[in-house]
Amino acid sequence: MLRVRSETSKDVEILMLRQQLAVLRRQVARPRLSWADRAMITALARLLPTAGRLRLFVTPGTLLRWHADVVRRRWTFKRRRRGRLPTRAAVRSLVLRMARENPLWGYRRIAGELAGRGYRVGASTVWLILKKAGLDPAPRRTGPTWSEFVRAQACGILACDFFHCETVLLKRLYCLVVMEISTRRVHLLGVTDHPTGQWVAQQARNLVIEPGDRTEGFRFLIRDRDAKYTDMFDEVFIGAGVRVLKTPPRAPRANACVERWIGGLRREVLDRMLIVNARHLRRVLAAYEAHFNQHRPHRSLRCEPCPPRSEPISRSSAAIVSMG
Repeated sequence: MLRVRSETSKDVEILMLRQQLAVLRRQVARPRLSWADRAMITALARLLPTAGRLRLFVTPGTLLRWHADVVRRRWTFKRRRRGRLPTRAAVRSLVLRMARENPLWGYRRIAGELAGRGYRVGASTVWLILKKAGLDPAPRRTGPTWSEFVRAQACGILACDFFHCETVLLKRLYCLVVMEISTRRVHLLGVTDHPTGQWVAQQARNLVIEPGDRTEGFRFLIRDRDAKYTDMFDEVFIGAGVRVLKTPPRAPRANACVERWIGGLRREVLDRMLIVNARHLRRVLAAYEAHFNQHRPHRSLRCEPCPPRSEPISRSSAAIVSMG
């Protein structure tokens, strides 16, 4: 059919195809070709002169890459896995557990402890396991973290915090709560719409003096840096032999136990009912305080309610306080 056509029509068609190819080149940076396209272009490129080959979008580098792909596919075979056997999952979990429970142990100490238990694991393997888990292979040289300090001193720590409640008429009421970290027992000290420094200090005196020996045996009080805690508030506890510890700025996790209690109070009570006034809020909080201290189970106490204040806290209960 090409032989029958005139040379003029062929030239016109070639010019039109070249123009269309130029337009496509401006739109497509790298065209994708099938195996049939590659075979056809390679076969026809041999019939063109050298000057005509330069105008093709298939460069000599492309032809070499096609040939390399064919060779790679020809000699592809299933490779056998070589090298050291992977570390067992039980050994990896044991290494991570030792590192988390003993932050002062380095990777060499952990390897020695594993050898004493019959696990022959190289120190470099322990280092690699810790590094992949995001743990520092070297022992920490600084002091304990805030959570570790609270966990170790739980039997002698009080924690306090403010929370607010909006009434039906959109009046904001403030409440002050104190928690015994070891027993999870809470003390709701008061409700007011204007928490001044004198009012907060008086609530601290009520906690220390009126019920009698409520702060006996406690060494620390954790509080945030709210301006409502004045020097009078701190002096009440300092006079009772309790040291006041301030949490870092904007760090609610440093007082996590009380923050978690406030969140539970909102989810279980305040978000499910409308508060009319301060008297109504005191009645609701008193009922929830009795429920929380006498009936509600706590994970930190092995799913048991809070023990009475006069009952001593066993060491086992203090050791698992971090679970709550």
